[in-house]
Amino acid sequence: MTAELTRLPNGVTVAIDPMAGAQSASIGLYAAVGSRSEPAGKGGLAHLVEHMVFKGARGRDARAIAEAIEDVGGSLNAWTARDQTVFHARTLSPDAGLALELIADLVRAPRLDEDELEREKLVILSELGECLDAPDDLIHDFLFEAAFGTQPIALPVLGREPSIRAISRADCTGWLEQQYRPERLVIAAAGKVDPSHILMLAEALFGDLEQVAPPAIASARFEGGVRSDRRSSEQAHLAFAAPGLPASNPAAPALSLFAQAVGGGMSSRLFQELREERGLAYSIYAWTQGFAETGLFAVNLSTDKARAAEAMTLARDTVARAAEDLTDAELARARAQVEAGLLMTLETPPGRADSMARSIEVFGRIMSLDEMLAEIRAVDAAAARAAGLAMLAGPRALASIGGKVALAA
Repeated sequence: MTAELTRLPNGVTVAIDPMAGAQSASIGLYAAVGSRSEPAGKGGLAHLVEHMVFKGARGRDARAIAEAIEDVGGSLNAWTARDQTVFHARTLSPDAGLALELIADLVRAPRLDEDELEREKLVILSELGECLDAPDDLIHDFLFEAAFGTQPIALPVLGREPSIRAISRADCTGWLEQQYRPERLVIAAAGKVDPSHILMLAEALFGDLEQVAPPAIASARFEGGVRSDRRSSEQAHLAFAAPGLPASNPAAPALSLFAQAVGGGMSSRLFQELREERGLAYSIYAWTQGFAETGLFAVNLSTDKARAAEAMTLARDTVARAAEDLTDAELARARAQVEAGLLMTLETPPGRADSMARSIEVFGRIMSLDEMLAEIRAVDAAAARAAGLAMLAGPRALASIGGKVALAA
């Protein structure tokens, strides 16, 4: 990686990583703010704004925005998470400037038309309905509710019908004006890009953004609890969690490798013991997610409703045993999987842009590939077991759809 990091005078961060041999460019605007920062009663605002800016910006309507990027064979999209909103584009190298200009228009000059807003609410409500009909998606939201209770971080990114309907145009404009401040913005470009050209455009498009401190983000704490939904379904969808680690915690790589070894692939303990040996689950996996000040370790599975309690008990016992006796061989296999995934991701311009932006958001700088690999390689089985034991010492959260299970003591 040959990444260059520049901070504009107003605080906007620009990260650029030219890639030899690439023909395409990936450019994104990464805003370190998401649904956990929404005002009370306005759940879904961050996501709705992300949708609305595509309805028209600067001199283009929605069709013109789509045609502008697709006329050159590129793509333009966005996503919203609890702690991040991203607008990203991929084009061939000569059109990288157009991509950044379009992104700047979306966040700095959206029309936010009242009629379009009401129509887009219907689109979001349709998306919400689709999520509510998909237990394997909905279980994640339920798990966050069980883990974080009534804290803002617990609320679903999509929001709920009453809060979506309550959002006004003033809410949308206020969100952009208050939250999209320079200190929260990272422009990341990778691939066949000219650093001087990208930096010049970044200064021209974002350099005049006023340096005003954004509202503080409320801290969150893993509480633990239960969220159950006894709806009729073909299978039981279950998830349990324990406190994870903040993304910048030095022990976070150890916990991530513990999760990978326990439930990250077909050779993992959870997959082998519950699916291959017992036939208890079709889908089962472990994962971790770190935020600025908290995190969670979780296991998701789907199983026959009649065997839900058995499957959940075995899954929890399997994780607990791994925290006691995870082997060097299991850790080495997990490390190989994580290293391979990292290297494969960084072969692509979008992967490099995402990696740079995440590194800046978490550590305030761009971590080199050597540093990332060194972190992974420094974790041995003892460190992974220690991370697992520390995690299991905290409170638990449990979410279920269609099955009856209880929170373990």
